[in-house]
This record gives sequence, structure tokens and C-alpha cells, in this order.
Amino acid sequence: MKKLLLSLCLLLMPINVLAYSKEVYLGGQTLGINLDCNGIMVVGFYQVNGKYNQGNPNLKMGDYITKVNDEEVSNLNDLTKIIEKHTKDGYVTITYKRGKKENQTILNLVYDDGVYKTGLYVKDSITGIGTLTYIDPGTNIYGALGHEVVETNTKQMVEIKNGAIFRNEITSIDKSTVGSAGSKNAKYYFDNIYGNIDKNTKYGLFGEYFEGINNLKLIEVGMPEEVKIGKASIYTVLDKNKVEEFAINITKINETSDTKNITFEITSEELLNKTGGVIQGMSGSPIVQNNKIVGVVTHVIVDKPQSGYGLFITKMLEEGEK
Repeated sequence: MKKLLLSLCLLLMPINVLAYSKEVYLGGQTLGINLDCNGIMVVGFYQVNGKYNQGNPNLKMGDYITKVNDEEVSNLNDLTKIIEKHTKDGYVTITYKRGKKENQTILNLVYDDGVYKTGLYVKDSITGIGTLTYIDPGTNIYGALGHEVVETNTKQMVEIKNGAIFRNEITSIDKSTVGSAGSKNAKYYFDNIYGNIDKNTKYGLFGEYFEGINNLKLIEVGMPEEVKIGKASIYTVLDKNKVEEFAINITKINETSDTKNITFEITSEELLNKTGGVIQGMSGSPIVQNNKIVGVVTHVIVDKPQSGYGLFITKMLEEGEK
């Protein structure tokens, strides 16, 4: 009887159940991106009275300030107001987070040229552009970028409290050259929100897309084993909001790599003439082969900018559903 019950249990277990849909809405649209940091990020230092960081070696780039004199701070306005209350003391006590560990240190305030100076460069948010990869019709969860957002100075992944994706329009292109990645330039419409951002991960940005989904194409999801060396396409925006399809050639497939699963080269002369290759802001552009979405553009190969790397789309979809 015990053997029979075990067999019945095994038969009832689901096999290869996917949390995401087998078809998704195809992306390619340009997005404005705004991330609110989970704390105030230290991104650099400047000299005051000939010393960096007020002679305090404890704070490092990439630390997150969470409290000043035991008062919580979440933005630059909070930080400024609290420091201004304690300028007569000549210092404040900073609570900061490095990784998962919280620490405290003293930060001296120096009056110089009519203002009190801390010696710190800080940020509470990051704004940029990227490309929408997909929207899951079953959940309205979207994925974008295909890689994490990092802070330019610290090169660290940004820990986010929340964020939003919003409308933008591409206004011009700075072309890629050997050794230097180009970029899309955009006009932002901050009040025209498309969705929220609740995760910044190595596989991209994720959240809920709550703007109306008009005239988007449903496309089947391709598995990693279906990706082949040869012709494919990417979808991206080069002018205003117009999504266009451009030809690429997949030259290498690496199923064991964590993030560089697809190597490709751009074969579209139109795209090469306009961009010089893969450019910043193109990250998140979906890769389509044999009428299936199989991957997402993630990085340019800087010394060969007509080539780039892509991530399997299934990795993004799995991350988005966690």
C-alpha cells in the first residue's frame, strides 16, 4: 500500500510548470527610468581644508547613509535639513549601511566660503533611459534593460527603494566608435508614468506595467535550446517613439554563461550608419529569431562596437516572476 501511495503522489506532481506565460507582448519601446535609492548613496569625496572626507576614513564610495543623529533620512532634502539643525555642533553622527551591515561614524562640518561643507558627494536617485523587453499578459509584469543599473562613479548595483518607468522620446544619437560606447539622447516626460519599478537585478529591471497596452504584438517565448547561430532581429527605437526591426547575426551561443548567453553582430546597414553599433539605451532591446523572442540585448563589445552580448529571455522571465 505504501508503494502505491508513493506512485500516486509522483503522478500528481507538475512537470516543467512555468510561472510566466508562453507568449508575451514584444517590447522595443524606449523608456525613461527613475530609481529612488534605498538610502542616500555616497558617490565621491571633495577636499575641505586640504583633506578628503574630513579626515574620516570610515565612509567609502557605495555606502548608504540611512540616519543622521538617529533621525532617518531618505532623500537629499532630509539630509540637508537635519545637518542644518546641527551646524553649531560642528559635526553630526552618520548611520550608514555597507552591504547588510550598519555602522556609525562622526562627520565633521566645516564652515567655508559662506556654507557648511561635508566633503561628500551623494545621490538619492538615478535617472536614465533604457528599452522595454516584454510585458507578461498574464500578470502585467514587465522586464527591461536585461542587466542591473549601476551607479556611474561607484560601479555598484543600486539598492532601490522604489522607482518608475515613464515616457521619453529619443532626440538624437551619439554613435559608438572603437573603444567608446555611444548613446541615445532623450527628452523626458516625467508625469507620463508607464509603471513602477520594484526590482533592480543582474537580469534587469522589473515591476508592474499599468499604462494601457495598445497595439502590442504577442510573441511566443523561445527556449535556450531553440536559439541557433544565424540570422535574427532586434527591436529598438532610434527616433522619437518609433520601434523598428533591425537585422543581426547570432555568432555564438553560451548556455553555461550566467549573463552572456548570446553573442551577435549587427548586419543592418541602416542601424550601423545611425549608431555605429550597439549603444547605451539599447539595453533591453528584444532579440527575435524564427518568430520567437529568444533573448535581450545587454552589452556592447567596446573594442568591436558592431557586436554585443545578449541574455536568454527565459532568465529575465524567471527573474521577473520571483
